[in-house]
Amino acid sequence: MSALHTHPSPAPPVSPAAAAERRRIERDLHDGAQTLLVSVRLKLGLAADRAAELDADLYRLLLELGDEAQAALDGVRTIAHGAYPPLLATRGLASALAAEGDRAALPVRILGSAPRSTADQEAAVYYCCVEALQNAAKHAGPGARATIRLACSGGELAFEVLDDGAGFAPARRHPEGSGLVHMRERIEGEDGELAVQSSPGHGTSVRGHVPWPARAST
Repeated sequence: MSALHTHPSPAPPVSPAAAAERRRIERDLHDGAQTLLVSVRLKLGLAADRAAELDADLYRLLLELGDEAQAALDGVRTIAHGAYPPLLATRGLASALAAEGDRAALPVRILGSAPRSTADQEAAVYYCCVEALQNAAKHAGPGARATIRLACSGGELAFEVLDDGAGFAPARRHPEGSGLVHMRERIEGEDGELAVQSSPGHGTSVRGHVPWPARAST
């Protein structure tokens, strides 16, 4: 397994167990607390709308509870966004993906690079690519290889995770089992777009693009 990317200096090692644990925590926060809080916030909004013409005090209370639910949701999102690997924070997207490629269950190439951007943008693309690599390792089949392409232009990052494996018929793949829903949510949450193309015998491509503002200097 190899990742074709040049590093300015050796990167500090991140153990597979530690990386997996961080991904688990981040995913649990996303799928558990965040999802629940979004549901609570929406239901409070609906209840407030119904109470608006019936009870002014109840309406104001529901609005306050909705604001508190939003504040809790924002706090959970902040924690979730901080649960990404230290290498992503210190060295950026290409280096973090190169390290992930070195640990992957199939050979991975990293082509291109990405300048530093906001933590939210970097984390969204990183986790999307990691999810796509994990799907490739599970479903591409023996002998498959993967390539991650990064290209930044005009304030936007284009990325692709491509494997040359077995592929699948998209209409027959259960969306919850594939992880595609989570990947799309991550990218669309940062005002980006994601597309998946696959067909039996012709591999799978997960391709997306997101706004890529320059990271503010410190």
